[in-house]
Parts: sequence; C-alpha cells; structure tokens
Amino acid sequence: MNIKESYAVVTGASQGLGKAFAENLAAKNINVILISLPGQHLKELSQRLAETYHIKTDYYEVDLSITENVFRLTEWLNTSFDIYILINNAGLGGTRKFVEATPEYINTILQVNVTATSLITHQLLPNLLRQPKAYILNVSSMAAFSPIGFKTVYPASKSFIHSFSRGLYEELKNTNVFVSVVNPGAMKTNLDVCKRIEKQGFLGKLTLLDPNKVARYCIIQLFKRDSVIMVNPVSWMIMKMLPIWIRLPLMTAAIKKEIEV
Repeated sequence: MNIKESYAVVTGASQGLGKAFAENLAAKNINVILISLPGQHLKELSQRLAETYHIKTDYYEVDLSITENVFRLTEWLNTSFDIYILINNAGLGGTRKFVEATPEYINTILQVNVTATSLITHQLLPNLLRQPKAYILNVSSMAAFSPIGFKTVYPASKSFIHSFSRGLYEELKNTNVFVSVVNPGAMKTNLDVCKRIEKQGFLGKLTLLDPNKVARYCIIQLFKRDSVIMVNPVSWMIMKMLPIWIRLPLMTAAIKKEIEV
C-alpha cells in the first residue's frame, strides 16, 4: 500500500478531540481529510496541517444530522480517495431536563451520534476493505457504561456506539479492517466546557482529560490493535466498582449541577 496516497478521515475535526486526532495523524505523516460543520475554520486548519507537516489534506464542511448530507459526503470520499483510517469522532451531547428538551435537540443527538456514525462506516467500509490494511476508530464515552439523568439520550447513544463497535470488530476480525472504540471522559475542549465540567465538583475535575494526550494515546493503541481503548482508569474504576443503584444517583447529582443557576 502506498501510504502517501492514502488518507485518514476524521469527523468532528475542527476542535477538541477531533482536531487533536487530525494534528497527531499529520505529525505521523498521514494524509488527512477533515470533516466538520461549516463556519469552523476548517479550510485554515487543513492548509496549516498541509504546510506544517508536508502532507496532503482536504476538507468537507457538512451538517451530519441530515442523512442526505451523509450520503453526499461518503460518495465524495469514495469517489476521490483511498481511505485506510476512519475516525468517527463527531458527536453531540448536552445537559437539560428531558421534559424541556425539544424534539430537534433529541433528534440531532441521535442523528449525529448514532445514524451518521453507522452510515459513514457502512458507506466507507468497501473502500477500507480494498486497502491492504485499514482501521476504524469510533469515539464512544465513559457515559456508555451508565445511564445519567439530565443527559438521558447522550449516554444511550454512546452505549450504541460501544456495542456497534464491538460487534463490528468481531464481524471484521478476519479481514484487513481492524475496529476499535475509545471511551474517554470529559475533555478540556474549550473554556465553556471546562467551566461546565467544573460545576460538577470534585468528580468532574477528577475525570477531566487533555484532548491532545487522548488523541496521541488512541492512535498509538489503534496501531497496536487495541480493540477497546481506555484513557481514564479513574473513571473506569468508579464505573466498575460502584453498583448501578449508587452510580446512577451519584452521577445524576453531579450532572444536575451543570444546569443549576
């Protein structure tokens, strides 16, 4: 395989963990295609990565909550590129009372987290299967392992991602495509997120992660063929040790602080 002519696709690439994935892949001399919402300076990021790391880059601005957009994106990717890495990082969360959530809010989370991830993977899989060696990394969350009040839909969507990834790993384990899933906790993506997490108190601050460190570790583990990547052992220990009847109210109480004035 001519790696120099093959590409990694990163969704949600304009900021946070997605941007860190793109940067770390570029630093490894891997060509990248950046996918993100319009108006997030994706062109500038693409140009900077190309100039800094002397790689090939491209970008595509799109709202992944619209299914037709997903098909247009994947058609463009399949027509234009050989893809050997797919990182499904795009995802949406939020904290609010379920009764106060709008139908649009609920649907957008499910469309981006569940539908777009599934369809992008499905549509790009034949491309990945054509490569001598290929990788899929899906970004789930520690929230996948526990329901949480005032988030409700988000943990459920991340449970889907974890289960989907594990099933696909098993299905493809005798092919050239290796499937992995990472379950990070909250990350220092921007000032607003940091403030919101810190409102959770000790538990929130304890589990806060640096996106660049997470991305770097994930890429290392992906190439080592680690099928379930854990980046926060503290969060994982809490999830494993606490029974659901303790964990659910404890996490809900911490999350509720985000919406309390």
